[in-house]
Amino acid sequence: MADQIPITSVWLTCQRPARDQRRGRYVEETTKHPAKMLPDLAAHAINAYTAPGDLVLDPMCGSGTTLVEAARSGRDSIGVDIEASFTALAQANLALAAANGHTAWGQAVTGDARDLAALVPEGSRGQVALVLTSPPYGRRTHGVVRNAPGTGIHKRHYVYGDRSTGNLAYLGMDRLLDGWRQIVAGSMQVLKRGGVFVFTSRPIRRAPDDLIDLPGELFAAALSVGLEPVERCAAMLAAVRDGQIIHRAAVFALMAVRKARADGIPVSLVAHEDVYVLRRPRAGSGSPLGSGPSSLADAGGRTVPTGG
Repeated sequence: MADQIPITSVWLTCQRPARDQRRGRYVEETTKHPAKMLPDLAAHAINAYTAPGDLVLDPMCGSGTTLVEAARSGRDSIGVDIEASFTALAQANLALAAANGHTAWGQAVTGDARDLAALVPEGSRGQVALVLTSPPYGRRTHGVVRNAPGTGIHKRHYVYGDRSTGNLAYLGMDRLLDGWRQIVAGSMQVLKRGGVFVFTSRPIRRAPDDLIDLPGELFAAALSVGLEPVERCAAMLAAVRDGQIIHRAAVFALMAVRKARADGIPVSLVAHEDVYVLRRPRAGSGSPLGSGPSSLADAGGRTVPTGG
């Protein structure tokens, strides 16, 4: 299904390295989360699909990127995560945002987002303008890479925490998709009518020659619970300079691509995440997918037409 959906815009959300996007805005312990959303990606989605004062929700909030960028944009926010260590980290990042003068209300709640409606404060149900999230891609992620003199390259913080919590990262593809459907169904209950649901994901490899269209599977699951499609975008994980893509891949990703190519498998570096935009239906209204203008959008929200 996903290959039949046109990409309507490209988000230039990695013009700055991820560490520069977080510097001074997130506590140092944020590096312990294995799969953080890019702050400029979250900020772009929040500014594109909400207005100041709106309520933003992330049902798998991790280190709290969605919550921090909502606060910095003058939006209230609620985050849910199944691991208490991550909700504590999200609260620490919200506290830092408040200390930096961004005092919009925000809260991170520990709980299983498969029961999302029960975790969201009663007064906020049906009031959420935007759900913005990214599910885990698997138990192992890119993590943090360090080159230590004399001992070589090391990778750390590349797995999620407590396996016993029920984290979707450990459940396998079928149970991941089942859990995702429950989370999306819960999001439908807390979104206001016409509210927007945005998720980011990327294809995953079980082997060098086995590429799984996880974004397309997640999109199909979201449609199955009643969300309406709005558009599909590409959020860059690389910089674009003078029409050229400047990759920001970790050294282990580079090594994996080089090894696969040496073995005759035509693997490329991943340079973007798929972003699917859906919404809770308004009574008696509908919007065809891709009906908006195609554009190239930077993290500040400016757009340049790309045709169509």
